Amino acid sequence: MRRTLFTSLVSLVAAAATALVPAVATAHPADRTFPARIALPDGFVPEGLTIGRGTTVYISSIMDGAVWRGDLRTGRGSVLIPGASGTDKAGIKVDAHNRLWTANFSGGGASVYDARSGARLAHYQFTDDPGSLVNDLVLTRDAVYFTDSTRPVLYVVPLGPGGRLPAATGFRVLPLSGPGTAPDAFHNGIVELPDGDLLVAQMLTGRLIRVDPHTGSSTVFDLGGYSVARADGLVLRDRTLYVIRNLTNVVAVFQLNSAYTAGALRREITDPKLRVPATGDLFGPWLYVVNGRFDVEPTPETDYDIVRLPA
Repeated sequence: MRRTLFTSLVSLVAAAATALVPAVATAHPADRTFPARIALPDGFVPEGLTIGRGTTVYISSIMDGAVWRGDLRTGRGSVLIPGASGTDKAGIKVDAHNRLWTANFSGGGASVYDARSGARLAHYQFTDDPGSLVNDLVLTRDAVYFTDSTRPVLYVVPLGPGGRLPAATGFRVLPLSGPGTAPDAFHNGIVELPDGDLLVAQMLTGRLIRVDPHTGSSTVFDLGGYSVARADGLVLRDRTLYVIRNLTNVVAVFQLNSAYTAGALRREITDPKLRVPATGDLFGPWLYVVNGRFDVEPTPETDYDIVRLPA
């Protein structure tokens, strides 16, 4: 992402910050096999993280759209997809066909790559609105859904038999209704619930909304009065939901009820290694998160990393 756009995003996020919510620090055991911290290239400005086959991890850059591929076991990696001006990427996911899906943030679209070679397989241009920010995505059995942080819509890329990719124009725009239309909500992370509905983070309202993927109708998800202000990435395993709250340096962990209509806060994970985490993914008993450091002006010398937390 161009530096002016990055600075504008940082200002928008920071403007929503008030007093940070106190959290209980969580100790975690040592693990001598996997490094607790993995350094990324200086100046990379990461935003998205996904864990693919084996111990392979992929990180997207919101500065120039590069994708870094590394190994959780060794901590080593290199750039798989080179960056280029104006191709900033936010959310990233790897599917069962070993394809990387990226939300192309200010570019208004999404791209699909071969996760082994980095070759681009497809591109979908959802909108040419210069104010659009395609932020995050979730893979489902039949489609891939993308959030837009400045528009009350989801972008939907349907998948054919065997996960076949549609043509470049084979996507649809799903307008939201209900609380999904709240102005300046800044839709961010998204996950699929077991019943097929979607859960979307509203970073600036401090809440989650539940969205019907067919109609776009939405309702506020009951978190028992807990505010998830600055909610960025969402990670769901069974009935445990992790809400990664960037500027607060907190990961809020919720236990969802059996109907997946409400969640109760179980704990807050904090760690000195958290430096404005953007999102994460689960690997065994660990939650890996990437530090976006959105509270500092990026320079070519600014350091970034991935850190491991107890799930």
